[in-house]
Amino acid sequence: MTRAEWESLCDGCGRCCLHKLRDEDTERLVFTNVACRLLDTESCRCRDYRNRRRHVPDCVKLTPARIAQIDWLPPSCAYRLVAEGKDLHWWHPLVSGSAETVHQAGVSVRGRAVAEREAGVLEDHVVRWPGQVPRAARAPAPAQTPKQGNPEP
Repeated sequence: MTRAEWESLCDGCGRCCLHKLRDEDTERLVFTNVACRLLDTESCRCRDYRNRRRHVPDCVKLTPARIAQIDWLPPSCAYRLVAEGKDLHWWHPLVSGSAETVHQAGVSVRGRAVAEREAGVLEDHVVRWPGQVPRAARAPAPAQTPKQGNPEP
């Protein structure tokens, strides 16, 4: 896979850019709804992807070799799905042809994330949804209805 093909797997959900907490004793991982300071919570894209590690030194660069070692990617993540030999979901832009379907399916952080600067204590923002696939996203693609005045053949 070329680098461009690898990068195209990102569905633009923003879930991997939410802060996560790991218990030092139990290694238990929990998600928060607090977005990295570089995440644009409307577009669900990094504001400075090319230079992100300058601003956020612990930002993880996802590579095919690292995916198997990362336990915090959401179950809807295309990188994770490809590594597990699974198909992309209907709402993934490579399948749907639209960057908006990830938002329409309720998979993205749009409208659900809190800005890092406004969050305060991360422990106050623990949530479950980033680690789950929404019901609407698990369902088959919504049926396309023909446009009025343009009957099906």
